[in-house]
Amino acid sequence: MTLVRKMRMTDMIKPVQLPSPWGDARLTVVVPTYNEAGNLPALVERLLALPLPGLRILVADDNSPDGTGEVADKLAIENPDRVEVVHRAGKEGLGRAYVDGMSRAIEGGAEYVAQMDADLSHPPEALPGMLGALLSTQASVVIGSRYVPGGELDENWPLYRRALSGWANLYVHTLLRVRIRDLTAGFKIWRADALRDINLERVQSNGYSFQVEMHYLATKLGHTILEVPIRFEERRDGVSKMTTATKVESALMPFRLRSKHRNITR
Repeated sequence: MTLVRKMRMTDMIKPVQLPSPWGDARLTVVVPTYNEAGNLPALVERLLALPLPGLRILVADDNSPDGTGEVADKLAIENPDRVEVVHRAGKEGLGRAYVDGMSRAIEGGAEYVAQMDADLSHPPEALPGMLGALLSTQASVVIGSRYVPGGELDENWPLYRRALSGWANLYVHTLLRVRIRDLTAGFKIWRADALRDINLERVQSNGYSFQVEMHYLATKLGHTILEVPIRFEERRDGVSKMTTATKVESALMPFRLRSKHRNITR
């Protein structure tokens, strides 16, 4: 049975200083992008400022028409040993971008793989504490959670988004029986070995339901999942990528997951 534990993090503003060798861990942060030219430079700057010398950034851009790919290339030239860009053919969905980026991160030698949005809704400064929580436990993945004690939502997050997020969590909980409070969370750090065990090639979700499928697979395979609180911010630049199509996919996916992964084995 998967063990889901809740842990408080006391400081979500100032990044914690991890002792060696924890702070030197090979951590690759995968950031899918589509029209995030206004946010990406600030995100990369904040990530590279963290006290994690082993941190690398992999931007997976879906041929953004606003020039995000070119912005990412410039950042990679300025930081050749720490920023890498994967240019994808087009907008194939968040799930496909993550599968591509995470697979490349593992192939590149990452011991740990983080995933986060490019819109600055996830606080980069929380990553050292999340990595410390992962390394100090037997967890396979640490989730930056909005819905455990201590977690917060930006006061500017629209009411309809709060309602949709709450309904989605209740809906998936009911159908899949996964004991995670923030089932749709997109801010996480995985052990590379856990991702190999899950086998990214069998992940089918294209959109935001990728998060649910990954949690479901980890649960079915008996991995320990740890949630720590974060403050989730509303994006300051650009627009949300949540479309009617992604909402429909997310609504149907739990039924598909129950059928597809019912008898999953390693």
